[in-house]
Order: sequence, then C-alpha cells, then structure tokens
Amino acid sequence: MSKERILVADDHDALRRGIIRALRETGHDVEEAANGNAAIEQLHNGQFDVVVCDLKMGGSDGLDVLRTAKALHPTTAVILMTAFGSVQTAVEAMQLGASDYVQKPFEIEEMELKIDKALEVRRLKHEIDYLRHTQPDIYDFDRIVGASGALQRVLDIVRKVAKTNTTVLIRGETGTGKELIAGALHHNSLRADQNFVRVNCAALQENLLESELFGHEKGAFTGADRQRIGRFEQADRGSLFLDEVGDMSPNTQAKILRVLQEQEFERLGGTRTISVDVRLITATNRNLAEMVATGEFREDLYYRLNVMAVDIPPLRERKEDINALTQTFIRRFCGELRKQVTGLDPAAEKLLHRHNWPGNIRELENAIERAVLLAEGDVITPDDLRLGEQSPAFNGSNVASVVKIPPTGIPLEEVERQAVVEALTMSNWVQKDAAELLSITPRVMNYKIKTLSIEIPRHRRAAAIST
Repeated sequence: MSKERILVADDHDALRRGIIRALRETGHDVEEAANGNAAIEQLHNGQFDVVVCDLKMGGSDGLDVLRTAKALHPTTAVILMTAFGSVQTAVEAMQLGASDYVQKPFEIEEMELKIDKALEVRRLKHEIDYLRHTQPDIYDFDRIVGASGALQRVLDIVRKVAKTNTTVLIRGETGTGKELIAGALHHNSLRADQNFVRVNCAALQENLLESELFGHEKGAFTGADRQRIGRFEQADRGSLFLDEVGDMSPNTQAKILRVLQEQEFERLGGTRTISVDVRLITATNRNLAEMVATGEFREDLYYRLNVMAVDIPPLRERKEDINALTQTFIRRFCGELRKQVTGLDPAAEKLLHRHNWPGNIRELENAIERAVLLAEGDVITPDDLRLGEQSPAFNGSNVASVVKIPPTGIPLEEVERQAVVEALTMSNWVQKDAAELLSITPRVMNYKIKTLSIEIPRHRRAAAIST
C-alpha cells in the first residue's frame, strides 16, 4: 500500500489518536490537528490526499476546514465525522464538496473503508482526467492518417454512427487501428466530454476481468483488501471500449449481456445494484459469427454487440496509405531518437509496398522505428528496414528455399500458378506491381492470370471497375 498523506483533525484527543494509530498501522503517513485552526494551518503548509475532520470543533469548524481544503487543494478528499444530531449538516457539507461522512460513534474499520474508498475515487479521477486530456485531437477525423478509399469508407461510417448511442462492433486483424477508430467514435460523439474507458479482455484472466469490469467489495476474494470501482462505473455517461471481446469467458459474456439489457450490475461480493448509462464499443480480430456457430460465443450477446459493424481493412488492402503512415512514423521517431532522417530511398519505398504486412500498421510502425534507429544517412535504405524474406538480399540463388516440391512431384503449371498468386497477393492484386516482382511485363501477367484460371478477389474487381 502506498503511503498516502492523511490529516486527522479532532479536538477529542483519545479519538484522534486512536484513528491516527490505526491508520499508521496500515501504512499511511498521518498528521494530526487538535482543532480546526491547526488543521487550516496544516493545509496552508502542505497538501494531503485525505482530510478526516470533526464537523463540530472549537474555533474553526469542519466546514471551515472543508472550504479551505477545496480552495487550496481541490483534489483533496474530505471526510467529516459527525454526531447523530448533525447528520443533515454533514449531508449539506457533501454538497459543498465533502467526499463522505461517518456518524459517531463508529468502528475504526468503517473509517478505514471510507478512507480507502476516497483514495480509490481520487486515484480514478486522476487517471481519467489524464486519459481525457491525453492528445484528444488525435481522434479528429482530419488527423487520422490515410487517404485510401478503403479507409475513407470506414471513416464515413464512423462519422454517421459517432453522434448516436448505438453499440458498435469493430472488426479487423491485429494492428489495423481498431482502438483509434473506437476513440474516434467516442471523441466525436455527444459523450465526448465524459470518460472514454478502455479494457483489453484478452489481457486478464476471467476473475480479474470481472473485477476490472464490475469492481468488487472489500473481502470479495483473497487479496481484495479494499473496495474497487469497476470500469463500467468509471464509464458512466461516457463510453466503454472492450478490446478483443471474443476472448471473454461464457460467464463474463452473460454478465455483459445483462448490463446491455438492463444497464445495471452488482460488484463482485456486493448486493447493491448499480445503474449506469454507458455506450459500449467493442472490437475483435476473431470471427464472432463462426464462434457463435461453434458455441464459443453467445448468440444473443453477438446480436447485441453487432448492431453496427465497422470493418477495418488490413494494410495490404490499402497500400495507398503506406507512404503517409511512413512519413508520420519517421517524424515521430526522429523526434524521439534525435535522428535526422528525411524519408526513404526509392528501393526502400518499393520494398514497403511489396511487403504483405501480416502485422498491419503496428508492424509498419515497428519497422520504421527500427529503420530510423539503424539509418546512418538522411534516408532509410532497404537494409535498414530488415523485412526478412522480402529483403533485397533475395535473389535467384536462394529460390530453392521458397519453391517446395513434394516427394510425389508437382506439375510445373501449378508451381507457376502459386508464384503468380503469391506475387499478386504481395502486390494487393495490382498486376503491374506483381509483374515487376516476377520480372515479366504487365501484358504477360494478364495472360498468365487468364491461362492459369486465377480468379481476382471480388473487392479487387470492384476497385478496378470504379477506377
């Protein structure tokens, strides 16, 4: 437990010292004030995470301490102690900014719970405030890098859906930018001034994921030494982004379904029903429809999540965006690594367009970071990129490593067909680029496609017709 600074102010010596002793035993850094005036002086001298203050004291009372704390240190949590007859005053004090109150007499465990809750809320506020103000402009549509038709079609859908409360399912391979699209949905919505909370469902085990999503009460399980506010509560009136939603267990799927249907849940180990208003945005790199068919994913939840689907195309299907993305990454990494790299030489640029990018934008980002680090001149060369089998070191002498002939043999025509299909795939079915890879003319490539009965994918036919 971290050593949060706590100020305990009470003119009852025995009670004040008892609280201080208990809090110090749990690891807190505790200061004391014997009256309101002393507490106010302490607040002028330094900042505290929590102030525990008696409401009625001689001289300056608890309300004076509260006002001073909020004026000097707005993020400080103030917990008031009150006798039975002044509960109404304590409630009014909460309207002035007090975090909580506890009625005398009380058990020290109750006070510890109140402090733990105040500290947790304070931490969450700091975290959310940081996230809310961390480069929100990167989600502006005009700042999303790429001008390809495939990306613009995605953004057109996102623009239409953003202003609604519709649940959105973002589908795409790993590294395609699903989180960026989720952020754009929130930051261009009517909830933009509220919280955008993110959870990676694949990163946590089932029990930890449920605690992360729904929170838990103190003592709910081994190690739950304090109450925890879950991500659904943090996202109240805002948006919750669940990444890799296809990795949730059936039990968690059922609980998510209930929240979508009823907008309420209970914390783990708790009995109080909590209502929330949350817009849910989910993403997956898995085929949820197939998972429904095999019983791995709930059909009713699938239809709840799939109200509006946004499909993010892989980078190999929008290679027109490679140059713009590359320049963006070069500028960023030059700043971080203090290098002077202005761009790529023609061979390196051609190599980027030939590569199939199985890791999508994330792979490109990593490749450019590595290339900027390795570059010795002011431009990136093919050797700096180090793209494995697509390296310029490939030549005819190692062609045997890519042509695999089975012991039973294989028709030469089939080998040729596989080579042509592979070149077309690497070139995103741009025939002139595929022809260059095989050192043949575009006319010969067109002839090979016809004679070898190679079928062009539908999306590439459509693109060809539209151009």
